[in-house]
Amino acid sequence: MIAKGRVLVIAGSDSGGGAGIQADIKTVMALGGFATTAITAITAQNTLGVFGVHPIPADMVLAQGRVVLADIGTDAIKTGMLASVDILEAAASLIDEAGAPAVIDPVMVATSGARLIDTNAVEALKSLLIGRAALLTPNAPEAAALTGIDIQTTDDLRRAGEALLGAGAKAVLMKGGHIAGETLTDVLMTASGETTFSGPRIETRNTHGTGCTLASACAAGLAQGLSLEDAVASAWAYVAEAIRRAPDLGAGAGPLDHGWTLRA
Repeated sequence: MIAKGRVLVIAGSDSGGGAGIQADIKTVMALGGFATTAITAITAQNTLGVFGVHPIPADMVLAQGRVVLADIGTDAIKTGMLASVDILEAAASLIDEAGAPAVIDPVMVATSGARLIDTNAVEALKSLLIGRAALLTPNAPEAAALTGIDIQTTDDLRRAGEALLGAGAKAVLMKGGHIAGETLTDVLMTASGETTFSGPRIETRNTHGTGCTLASACAAGLAQGLSLEDAVASAWAYVAEAIRRAPDLGAGAGPLDHGWTLRA
């Protein structure tokens, strides 16, 4: 099978393999695409938490992306951990140079609670990346940080989504995992309307890397030429099944089964 759909991932490394670049590569491959990378940070991380972060210099982030674009090219970009202003600027430059749709996952805090972005960088994220997003994929805490809106309900998610569309995002996938209730609802919003994705909440500790995985799955679908709605629907179904099939590794928030499509 020949990989269809090149995705350049600009994100940090997770040594535990459940999130970050590792999850991104697994996801894109499992969905039939080809992943390339510009690594922004190395973390010492497992299911219990983040124990160290070593940022990669911004000029090296740029160099990684530029040599990939010059030789292999890309059909979509996915961003994850962009911890500082200079790395955010590098990511913005790569998005502009690529001329491909960008899925922006505004990573701020790891599943374990560790902060993954400088306080000063949040404003840079808002000014540099929201307007470059073909799709922005915030969870409720991230949306609250980006908009200042208190988010407790799905309607609050919608209000924050409208604010993010107003800030320049072409589309937003407002993730409802932090909203209380037995049913989990994500809301895809564009200027022309909304589509909801709902299902029963899966009670599990194995949720490490769900945000990275969902955003990468969306990028893989866009890279393969799917419409936005079809790319998100495919990604949503893929992640739900990856959670259900999680291998139950580690003592904390365990990883998903990214490779389930290869065995299905």
